[in-house]
Amino acid sequence: MISKIEVLQNYINSKKLPQAPLGIILGTGLESLVEQMDIEHEIPYESLPHFPVPTVAFHTGKLLFGYWQGHPLWVCQGRFHLYEGHTLFDITLPVRTLALLGVKTLWISNAAGAINPNFKKGELMLIKDHINLQGGSPLAYQGIDKLGPRFVDMSTPYDRTLQSRFISQAKNNKITLHQGVYAAVVGPQLETAAEYRYLKIIGTDAVGMSTVPEVIVARQLDLNVAAFSVLTDECNPEDLHPIDIPDIMAQAKKGETQLLSLLAGYLDQYNQ
Repeated sequence: MISKIEVLQNYINSKKLPQAPLGIILGTGLESLVEQMDIEHEIPYESLPHFPVPTVAFHTGKLLFGYWQGHPLWVCQGRFHLYEGHTLFDITLPVRTLALLGVKTLWISNAAGAINPNFKKGELMLIKDHINLQGGSPLAYQGIDKLGPRFVDMSTPYDRTLQSRFISQAKNNKITLHQGVYAAVVGPQLETAAEYRYLKIIGTDAVGMSTVPEVIVARQLDLNVAAFSVLTDECNPEDLHPIDIPDIMAQAKKGETQLLSLLAGYLDQYNQ
């Protein structure tokens, strides 16, 4: 692990890559932000030392630097998942790379299924807390304490100041922004009706297959985190329908428009 990080640091230094305080990890279907950026550096993941390559069709696999709304930022276009066969260390390597590039605030987006019956597909959820059901931790490695604290406090994994600002921004822009608990599962299969009932019982508002490992490492590195779920389907165990991938992608695109408006408004108001 240490040698991988050192090689990445040497690569970044050799390329004289710029630093930026804001980083974004884009989830499924959230590509339009990249189309709106003035991109100055575009690095395919396969060019980055020790980086895995996404195997999911909706994840492009590029590290980008540029300007959006006049603000410098690094963007991970595509992420990795446990169900692709990667380790939790590999899955979270983009977060460690963003930290090497000067990122102090990390925004994360994902596509998720709505467990809360009051949440509808196409809407947004601000993640206020999470439940890790992936059966492991990206900190459960020998030598991890050389990269940061081993016993990371998770009492407030999502920055409260960022949350309150986004909530205010959503109200000002008349954007529906739910607040809830996100549960991370392994996947790639979707849940059974019984599993959805279980998730609801333990306090889940939305379920997905990512984000939590990245947040854990971000907190180890003392990054300020805000995370959003675009709700792409409604997971009512009493009225469960077969998966509809085209509809899921359509809902991701619908939610994406609102999310980009929210993020852009935040940058305009708070000059992140």
